[in-house]
Amino acid sequence: MDKIKIKDLELYCRHGVFPEENVLGQKFLFSAILSVDTRAPGKADDLEKSVNYGELCHFIREFMEEHTYKLLEAVLEHLAEAILQKWEKIEEITLEVKKPWAPIGLPLETVSVEITRGWHTAYIALGSNMGEKETYLRNAVKELDESAGCRVEKVSDFIATAPYGVTEQDEFLNGALKLRTLLTPEELLELLHEIEAKAERVRTLRWGPRTLDLDILFYDNLVLDTEELHIPHIDMQNRDFVLKPMAQIAPYMRHPVLNKTIKQLEGELHG
Repeated sequence: MDKIKIKDLELYCRHGVFPEENVLGQKFLFSAILSVDTRAPGKADDLEKSVNYGELCHFIREFMEEHTYKLLEAVLEHLAEAILQKWEKIEEITLEVKKPWAPIGLPLETVSVEITRGWHTAYIALGSNMGEKETYLRNAVKELDESAGCRVEKVSDFIATAPYGVTEQDEFLNGALKLRTLLTPEELLELLHEIEAKAERVRTLRWGPRTLDLDILFYDNLVLDTEELHIPHIDMQNRDFVLKPMAQIAPYMRHPVLNKTIKQLEGELHG
């Protein structure tokens, strides 16, 4: 990915742990590395197709003057999210803030913190087999799209499927969606659980009936196996109610462990 770099933008802000820092303020130096595709603006010589770094610098100044944080870590987390939300062309940003006048009582040049944040692509499975099934699914899509740091880009059809595991229950309505998100996998899982709880999801019986079921299928090409989270989702290659809606929105998404596309996995399941 191409880069646009801003180095040591000097601003006077009121951030710090000590009360006098929040009142009197001090100098900070901000640097940014923007991961963007500069091919189109470069070929067309058109600023509208790129990221106006002048506007970005003024945005940083205004944001830092309007907010006060104790920690440099908090400064960067909130600033990175604000920038990524405002400029869709920025896929990833590395931000550094330097504090030349850090009040530690010892001589030093600067104290600094640097972070890298960016957009990730996740695929989420949706299911319901209680009550107003379609309403539960559509509300979940809406809540995800309206959540901070999330954008729903594609949604499959909702498909009626037979129950899996515990078969003596009502049929399910299943679907899948593509999500662009700034959240980590763990943060995303927490958000999904919050949305399930709003739908009065009760976890009593594995594979049992539920008002709403939301599962992370993929998160970029990440392979993760913890007590709380398994990515890619375990056994998805054997579940028609996952593969069929996924094939609508991402037929050529490649499973990072099995090294097969969704279309291939669906064909093997029915082969």
